[in-house]
Amino acid sequence: MDRVLAAAKAIASARRSRAPLKALPKDVVPRDEAEGYQVQYALHALMQPHVGSLVGYKIGCTSAVMQEYINIPHPCVGGVFEKVVHDSGVRLPAAEFVHVGVECEIAVRLARNLAPSEAPFTAEWVAEAIDAYYPAIEIVDDRYVKWETLGAPTLIADDFFAAGCVLGEEVPRITVPDLRAVAGRAIVNGKEEGRGTGADVLGHPHNALAWLANHLATEGRGLHAGQIVLTGSLVKTVWLNAGDTVVMELDGLGKVEAAFT
Repeated sequence: MDRVLAAAKAIASARRSRAPLKALPKDVVPRDEAEGYQVQYALHALMQPHVGSLVGYKIGCTSAVMQEYINIPHPCVGGVFEKVVHDSGVRLPAAEFVHVGVECEIAVRLARNLAPSEAPFTAEWVAEAIDAYYPAIEIVDDRYVKWETLGAPTLIADDFFAAGCVLGEEVPRITVPDLRAVAGRAIVNGKEEGRGTGADVLGHPHNALAWLANHLATEGRGLHAGQIVLTGSLVKTVWLNAGDTVVMELDGLGKVEAAFT
C-alpha cells in the first residue's frame, strides 16, 4: 500500500474511533512537512463522508504565543469541513472529542477565487478578495497520546489539531475595524483565560491569509469564493472540560459563544 495512503488511513481510523493517536508506524510516518501535507490531502478524501465537503482552512502557529506553545516557528494549515462549522450558541458534547480546546480567532469569507496562477500574493491583494469577517472560536482536539513527541509532519498530516469552528455574526468588509487593533478575549465560565490582538497574527490577519494562498499555490491549489479561513489564534489554546461555556469577544467584530456539555 502506498505509504501516504497508509498513513492517512491510520489517522482516519483513530479520528473516527476517537482513539488517541500514537506515533505512526516508522514505515509510514511522514518524512517531512511536504509529505505531511500529502497525507493530509489523502486524509481529507477519507474523512469527507463523515465530516462533509472541505469548506475552508485553519491556519495554526501564526502568533508568537502559539509558535512558542507548539514549538513550531512557522504557520501550518489544516482543513475545515462542512459538518463541523457551527453557529454561535451551539451546544456540543465534549465526548465527541478526545480532549477539546478552543482558540480565539478572526475568520474571513472569500468573495472570489485566489488561483495559484495569481501568486505571489500580498496582504493587500488577498484583502481585496475578502467578503466578510467573523468573530470565531476554533475548536481544536488534542487527539494524541503525547502531541509534543509527534513532530510537525504528523501534526500537519492530522489537520494540525483542527476539529471545527463556531462563527458569530458576519461583519461586512466595508465596516470592519483596523484588524491589527482588534483586541480578543477568551472567556471560559465567566473567567478571562487569555487575550491578544489582531497584530499578534503575523502582524495582521491578512498576512496569514496571504501566507495560506501562497502555500497552496506552491502545490497547484487555490482558494475559492465562499470558503472560510480561520487566520490564527490571538491567544494560547484553552483546554476544556465537559460543562464548560466559552465566549470569545473581539472588539469591533462582536462575540461568539459555545457550550461543551
